[in-house]
Amino acid sequence: MLKFCIFTKFINIKPHIIMSAQLKIFCKNINRYIPFDGGETLSEILKRVCDEISFTPICARVNNKTEDLQYAVFAPKQVEYLPVTTASGMRVYTRSLCMMLYRALVECYPGTRLNICHSISKGYYCRLDNIAVTDEVVENLREAMRRLVERDVAFERKERLTADVKEMFRKEGLDDKVQLLDTIHDLYTVYYRLDGVIDTYYGPLAPSTGFLRCFDLRRYHEGFLLLGCDHSCPDVPAQPITQEKMYNAFTEYVAFNHIIGIRNVGELNKSTEENRSGELINVAEALHDKKIASIADEIKRRYEAGGARVVMIAGPSSSGKTTFTKRLAIYLLTNLLKPKMISLDNYFVDRVNTPRDESGDYDYESLYALDLQQFNSDLRRLIAGEEVELPTYSFEHGHRLYKGERLQLDDRSILLIEGIHGLNPELTSEIEDGMKYRIYVSALTTLAIDDHNWVPTTDNRLLRRIIRDHKYRGTSAMETIRRWPSVRRGEERWIFPYQENADSTFNSSLIFELGVMREYGEGLLKNFPRDTPEYAEAYRLMKFLSYFAPIPGRDIPPTSLLREFLGGSSFHY
Repeated sequence: MLKFCIFTKFINIKPHIIMSAQLKIFCKNINRYIPFDGGETLSEILKRVCDEISFTPICARVNNKTEDLQYAVFAPKQVEYLPVTTASGMRVYTRSLCMMLYRALVECYPGTRLNICHSISKGYYCRLDNIAVTDEVVENLREAMRRLVERDVAFERKERLTADVKEMFRKEGLDDKVQLLDTIHDLYTVYYRLDGVIDTYYGPLAPSTGFLRCFDLRRYHEGFLLLGCDHSCPDVPAQPITQEKMYNAFTEYVAFNHIIGIRNVGELNKSTEENRSGELINVAEALHDKKIASIADEIKRRYEAGGARVVMIAGPSSSGKTTFTKRLAIYLLTNLLKPKMISLDNYFVDRVNTPRDESGDYDYESLYALDLQQFNSDLRRLIAGEEVELPTYSFEHGHRLYKGERLQLDDRSILLIEGIHGLNPELTSEIEDGMKYRIYVSALTTLAIDDHNWVPTTDNRLLRRIIRDHKYRGTSAMETIRRWPSVRRGEERWIFPYQENADSTFNSSLIFELGVMREYGEGLLKNFPRDTPEYAEAYRLMKFLSYFAPIPGRDIPPTSLLREFLGGSSFHY
């Protein structure tokens, strides 16, 4: 006791203060403090307040950072328990389903390699090596997963030296994970254990398999779809939709990845370490050139057959529609056509007449934010060969102006119209289908992190937008992240339902781009204010970027679609 008193005197802390200190978390869900013992997990703390929370949490946000419920608390924190219906909760649910699927595969077909390739048709496309996917195989996996749910097996979070984790994965034949860990160079690695099977997932998992009652497996081409719960109704599995054109676009680029030997982030990082990034950039850009040239050739063929007078170019935010349109115009010129561009933005209705969203804000992503009648009238007249005075929308004043800009088409002219609603039939309802050629542009990321973790297309686009908005639109990363859920809701309503209307699909992703964007993205995300809800997303994106070895952008050509976001483009925007 004497030594303790001397020590506390030295550091100027009174013994009774140490003995009486009580740890508390602030729970945002119930807006009050909860006492706890140091080392308790979020699950254990939850038991004391679960009757006061109206949902069953699947994860939590701790100091605005998403954690699993196994997270042990040793100091005062702010905690917000999250349901599966949140974006973070849905990601936790999906990752946990993937590990449960992998455990089922080890039980049913040991030695078989699982590839979770990409999201499509409201699910996640999976393929198996070594065995053919039959109805029987799918049913066996589904039943094994259901047994895991009924047993309510815990997802055990572990952390060990990376060298030890690599050795464990090497013994399990998970060489893709070993290669990735070799290139990340972290000292320690977090992994999960489920019923004796180990795996890595790049984010937290659910507490146990009992949380995952809502899922399904469906045969799909050479593989099957893993379907989680429906985003709008989490008590039922998501229902697959037809997306054959998207599947073909994914398949084409996956085949390209295999040919160049870059199927996952570990292989990409290795190529960077071997100074092959310049070659990779050249090949990826050449693939873009080839695809755009092919689309231009098809447009010319239809034009000469009497159709394709109007080319509609649509796609979600940050898909690269603008640069694609400019590059397409060049290839159409080489086909002896005269491309003319019309901006849909100039056909906005007056601001006072703009529809409003659920929050009461102006909904500029609504189809009905456009003057459809005037737009179709001008299109009809242009196709008929008449001269038309085009409007200019004043965003400053909130209404259209006419400044004497006139357009008339001749017998080699073709209209290029870029905008998010290009594939919606209602946009051009008064124009014959034979006069239209529709193109869907999106960054369909086909690169995997490893066999069980894909690179989300949405994250790719969000990073593009964060960089572009900061560089060219004076918008902070925090504001872009804050607006992103609204953007995504608009895409789900106004863009994605019409993807399959496209005559051509252009994949704007570039296999090297996340390595290039790492420097740009980290610079905008690393000093993010931690006392904001958006910090959770910023932290997640930073963690995501950390898997990619930095790639210098000096070899990216000025015509590259990526220049639209990074700067240095030879095009004017």
